[in-house]
Amino acid sequence: MTIRVRFAPSPTGNPHIGNIRTVVFNWLFARQNNGKFILRIEDTDRSRYTPNAVQIIEESLRWLGLDWDEGPDIGGPYGPYTQSKRLPLYQEKVNELLEKGWAYRCNCTPERLKAVKEMQRAAGVDTPMYDGHCRDLPPGAISPDEPHVIRLKVPREGETIVPDMLRGAVTFENQRIDDQILLKSDGFPTYHLAVVVDDHLMQISHIIRADEWLSSTPKHVILYQAFDWTPPTFVHVPLVMGKDGQKLSKRHGAVSVADFRQQGYLPEAVLNFLAMLGWAPGEGDEREIFTREELLATFELSRVKLSSAVFSYDKLDWINGVYIRNMEKSELLKRLVPFWQAAGLVPSPVPSEMFETLAQVVPLIQERLKRLKDVVELTDFIFTEIETPPAEKLVGKKMTPLESLEAVQAMQTVLSNLVNFDAATMEPPLRQLAQDLGLKAGQLFNIMRVATSNKRVAPPLFGSIEAIGRKRTLQRLSRAEEALTQLIASEKY
Repeated sequence: MTIRVRFAPSPTGNPHIGNIRTVVFNWLFARQNNGKFILRIEDTDRSRYTPNAVQIIEESLRWLGLDWDEGPDIGGPYGPYTQSKRLPLYQEKVNELLEKGWAYRCNCTPERLKAVKEMQRAAGVDTPMYDGHCRDLPPGAISPDEPHVIRLKVPREGETIVPDMLRGAVTFENQRIDDQILLKSDGFPTYHLAVVVDDHLMQISHIIRADEWLSSTPKHVILYQAFDWTPPTFVHVPLVMGKDGQKLSKRHGAVSVADFRQQGYLPEAVLNFLAMLGWAPGEGDEREIFTREELLATFELSRVKLSSAVFSYDKLDWINGVYIRNMEKSELLKRLVPFWQAAGLVPSPVPSEMFETLAQVVPLIQERLKRLKDVVELTDFIFTEIETPPAEKLVGKKMTPLESLEAVQAMQTVLSNLVNFDAATMEPPLRQLAQDLGLKAGQLFNIMRVATSNKRVAPPLFGSIEAIGRKRTLQRLSRAEEALTQLIASEKY
């Protein structure tokens, strides 16, 4: 049997990271079994349709490296792969169900349906359902030409069993399954009809989706029975939750692929992280960092856990940091440039003479980055002018303002006299200066760091000063000298 799986999103906006986790499972399962991964667009809910959503979905998958073998953009033997282009097919299948007695027409108004549900709730019914008002009307009682929907005629006796790869046989009482609408009055199918028809005709072998769809699956199993089709293998994987135990949503932070991309997460790190949301390689294998190739060799769908996966941004930051630290410096530079440009720190295109400075900066911050976007806050002082720090911040630890002023003046003298203005050249004389002034190196260097960056925490001091350059470094120290001079002259001292 050829493994065929699909991702079938609704084009309603940016794809949710929880859904993308399920896509990762589908893609890994297909690729490691020499199968096919299909992209299908389920756009029958026109009220929620978002322009450009399909493009966003495709870009998100491509960014993560999740390629597909059939889809709206590349076609395939079972197209079209957009549901709104398959409407005649759904109408044909609904007519077949009507002829077989597995479906019926319903012209109940929205007002009546609302009233029925309200009465059921008042009576204590936990799951209000359609009351079957039109279910047993005689043939022809509802004209095909009047506004109506078509509903599935669910058997009222017995049970429907959903076989699931992870959960075994899950049993549902038929009397608790609603007569689901299959075709709406506008001629568009509901999800429940379209997904079954498309999965069968596209020869989908495994349906791997979130377990929130498990309660709907008995309706799908009944439809497979009605059409006399063999259902695919169902695999319902747990939802992705926030740390508070609630379904992951915007209140937990970034939730779309675009969000993670803009914040500076690496696609390979996100793929690694998502693959391990609810899956683990097994006993004896404690790895948490996997290349794409290692995931393909190690992933087992049967090892997906039944407990909900908890999305940890701390864990994602850690994984992302590992990937950043292991990246070649030239590659990291290439990936950092767009973030510098987006912040207005680096022009686009980057002048050729500026690449040398950027290349100097990368080793200074590579060990400190959790996300690529962090580079902006870490290095903005290198590329733009800073506000002169308040004089109080320029006073060294356990030092007086006068002692701090003398240290700043001495630093200017040392830096002005250097033949070469690079980290290796400047560090020894500055360390010697600290000894000459009777200071610890940290006391002197902290004053220098604040004066040149206006930050208490910044990348390695000497490399940063080299990147700033002699002229601007001396200008900043000069302004620090002025601030300390004014502080000493003030009434405070």
